[in-house]
Amino acid sequence: MNIASYIDHTMLAANATQDKIEKLCAEAKEWHFASVCVNTCWVKLCAEKLKGTGVNVCCVVGFPLGAMSTKAKAYEAKVAVEEGATEVDMVINIGWLKDHKDDLVENDIREVKKACGDKHLKVIIEACLLTEEEKVRACKLSVKAGADFVKTSTGFSTGGATAEDVALMRKTVGKDTGVKAAGGIRTFEDAKKMIEAGANRLGCSAGIAIVTAAK
Repeated sequence: MNIASYIDHTMLAANATQDKIEKLCAEAKEWHFASVCVNTCWVKLCAEKLKGTGVNVCCVVGFPLGAMSTKAKAYEAKVAVEEGATEVDMVINIGWLKDHKDDLVENDIREVKKACGDKHLKVIIEACLLTEEEKVRACKLSVKAGADFVKTSTGFSTGGATAEDVALMRKTVGKDTGVKAAGGIRTFEDAKKMIEAGANRLGCSAGIAIVTAAK
């Protein structure tokens, strides 16, 4: 198993400086990670640093709460893609989901997907805040709206990825939609568990430690 190819090498902290982001890119290049995952203000820099390396530039939109207007999320995604993002991880509107405003949730995702064009959209459902029924509904709405992946967590809420959630999400979306596990994946054992449960992408800030342990 080439575990590096599963990993989105992630830095989303508010205090991330340019030096840290440049280091993130250098590490992603060296270890051949799937992507770097950053806030949108760093997309342009990452796209320049990673040009021609085969490492994707992933960014987060409507992050970490998901409670922004649909127009604002779509615009943020559009700008990110224009500046070089090849993957976008958006947060759903959790309040709407809980209120059973499924049409609004679906439209929110669909508009961001439209803004992404042919770039991959991953939908963060923030599983730690949802009941099982809500997790299933969030996944189904994501697929219906054209998402390429569903993702467990932002890593900024009350909990991160669990193997149980990954397995449920995989079962719900089937084999044609990606599942990304993120939040609290710090060891090779954690990573292996998520992949065995059905994840085909991992969001990690401990990517190097995981790959080193795997070797």
